[in-house]
Amino acid sequence: MNYTLAIFKSRFATLNFANLLRENNIPVAIVNTPQSIGSVCGISVKFLSDYYSKVQTLLSRRGVLNNFVGFYAFQERNGRLNLIKL
Repeated sequence: MNYTLAIFKSRFATLNFANLLRENNIPVAIVNTPQSIGSVCGISVKFLSDYYSKVQTLLSRRGVLNNFVGFYAFQERNGRLNLIKL
């Protein structure tokens, strides 16, 4: 399975966005932000990549772009995890 991470600058924005996705029937998990992404909020919203376009739409409608850092594709290939900025 392929996952995407939504990265925000603050814990508050991260948790609010996770709640928004849940309200729209998108299963999410709150996970630790990988250190390789840099110094941002310590938690991220993880969701199945199949929901990526719907999540993008919700993000733009919600107006939280000022706290938004970016999306990262979280893919497993040959037993290794790769992060790709989208």
